[in-house]
Amino acid sequence: MRMDELHIPRYRKIYEMLRRHIEEGVYQEGDFLPSENELCKLHNLARPTVRQALDALVKDGYIKKHRGKGSIVSRKDPKAIGILSIVGTTSAVGRHNLQTKILTPPTLEQWEEPFFYKLSNREKESGCIRLERLRLVKEVPVFYDINYLPNINLPRFTSRKMENKSLFEVLRKNYKIDVIGGDQRIRAIPAKEKVARYLQIAEGAPVLHLQRKLETNRNGYCFYSSLYCNTEEYSLYGKF
Repeated sequence: MRMDELHIPRYRKIYEMLRRHIEEGVYQEGDFLPSENELCKLHNLARPTVRQALDALVKDGYIKKHRGKGSIVSRKDPKAIGILSIVGTTSAVGRHNLQTKILTPPTLEQWEEPFFYKLSNREKESGCIRLERLRLVKEVPVFYDINYLPNINLPRFTSRKMENKSLFEVLRKNYKIDVIGGDQRIRAIPAKEKVARYLQIAEGAPVLHLQRKLETNRNGYCFYSSLYCNTEEYSLYGKF
């Protein structure tokens, strides 16, 4: 694996650290984060890097900036889930509120045809690792998703236990793969029998269907998901 494939932007590292501290309660609603000067000195970072991390926290609803005061932790809407953000569902919802059930464990397969995004020849030749999950927020089924990862330099991935684990974190910690962006298509559709059964809603009830292509810091490596959302109780928020 080349070194450029392991590169994670420095602002993302400080963003993830501060986000994790907020999620874990190190900083509570109304608390001030360390100042830009303090973060620069503590982590040996340039001011533009720290400012980019703080701006990302503002965008994802974790903090508010007050001129002359600093960055203050803000309370997110408890009925809103940041699935539209690149931080990942576990980070957006909070680990203690989210339960992940594995419906189909990571399995090596050929790509479905036709696939909902255009694939490269390398992706097609390598096959994919397919993972099917049901995600519950406070025991309410909210997301049913199917993930497709190109089977390229992911050793032993199919043997990993994914129950109640974050896919983003597994990729980050074990393969140095970090999501840096992507695009997604969103539309409302009537729930078919399988989706309705998993989300415990009436067949034909409206659900949001997201088809996502997630770009990573590994050069040329993307993965994909088809995700169905029950928004009867929880809304979605964030920018992608």
